[in-house]
Amino acid sequence: MHKVSIPQSVVDRVVARRGKEHCFENLDPSKTALIVVDMQNAFMMHGVGHAPCDMAPAIVPNINTLARAVRETGGTVVWIKTLFTEASLTEWSNSYGMLLPERKAKRIEALTGNGKGYELWSGLEVGPGDVHVDKERFSAFIQGSSDLEKILLRRGIDTVLITGTVTNVCCESTARDAMMLNFKTVMVTDGNAAATDEEHNATLVAFYLTFGDIMSTDMLVACLKRNTNVRTGAQ
Repeated sequence: MHKVSIPQSVVDRVVARRGKEHCFENLDPSKTALIVVDMQNAFMMHGVGHAPCDMAPAIVPNINTLARAVRETGGTVVWIKTLFTEASLTEWSNSYGMLLPERKAKRIEALTGNGKGYELWSGLEVGPGDVHVDKERFSAFIQGSSDLEKILLRRGIDTVLITGTVTNVCCESTARDAMMLNFKTVMVTDGNAAATDEEHNATLVAFYLTFGDIMSTDMLVACLKRNTNVRTGAQ
């Protein structure tokens, strides 16, 4: 698991700007979606994946814990998978053009829809009522990537919890775009995985300062349960 390190100076700046350390702790569980980004074999399984992140398997228990809590409190769980299509070679040519030929070929192989790399990691607990969305860019929300925004709005979702891999690429891109589309956005500090602690923390700091909130799995589970009880009058 990453060693999360948010400087106190950053927390102080957030509090000075927002008036509190966690601006979305009063989230409505029924209007909350857990967004799980790219927890696929392509990004986790050596020998199959084109870009495995060694830290990603370590966050699986936290994602499963959050998914159970979100379902139990009336929210939505969304599994996001990157999918390669032939259109990507022209519509997103600059991204593929930056890769060495062998890396490009491996990415295409790993993310083709009928391949092992496209599949979700076997240790993830996927529920029968969960939503599955393919994306074709780093961000799941950017134009031309997926219909995630429409799916969430149809369900009345106003808050998203971002988990997955890697923290500083697809997760950060998705989180920033979610905020720009007016979703209350939380990056889960121990539910995202990157190549290094430094890269992981750099994203959390940058996101926390301007774009949204950051919370741990335990904190979010507590918020979900507390807020459900408040809204139902349960003790």
